[in-house]
Amino acid sequence: MHAQISGLVLSGGAGRRMGGRDKGWVEWQGRPLIEHVLVRLHPQVAEVFISANRNRDRYASLDAEVFGDAAGAEVYPGPLAGIAAGLVRVRTDWLLVVPCDAPHLPLDLADRLAAARGAARAAVARTEQGVEPLFCLLSRDLAGEANAALRSGEGSVHRWLAGLNAVAVDFDDARSFTNVNTADDERSAA
Repeated sequence: MHAQISGLVLSGGAGRRMGGRDKGWVEWQGRPLIEHVLVRLHPQVAEVFISANRNRDRYASLDAEVFGDAAGAEVYPGPLAGIAAGLVRVRTDWLLVVPCDAPHLPLDLADRLAAARGAARAAVARTEQGVEPLFCLLSRDLAGEANAALRSGEGSVHRWLAGLNAVAVDFDDARSFTNVNTADDERSAA
């Protein structure tokens, strides 16, 4: 199945809760967060893309294709714009989406989402805290629907996935989905 799945790391946000820092390059346990994510993502997929609206040259030094979302670096329209841009570029049948600030990304995320999706075009991780919308597996034929949602003003990945009737896949370890969003998270995520 891995040959049919591409990975997309969302790293295009403004980093407001991190004082405007590009979260992918925030150091955590001696390495940037993006490196932790890529180490865990690469074995699960055939290829990796990074959606980044700034520091693209720096991201390009990693083993991934880098692009920005359609809105450009100054706008930061949200993760659905990065997902829409990724769905247009994907060369495989499926796109596994993850955020750049999740250093404990499950090593079996792709396998479990793919196995549970059945005939659905989308699957999303769920923990005891609820759905984790930025950890999802999407059929590449959803590109049109993602762009239509953006044009209609929809910015919530959670609502978009709900509208697609995405299959929710339960994961027991909520820590695997911990995001490093603030300086306090940076210290406690270890």
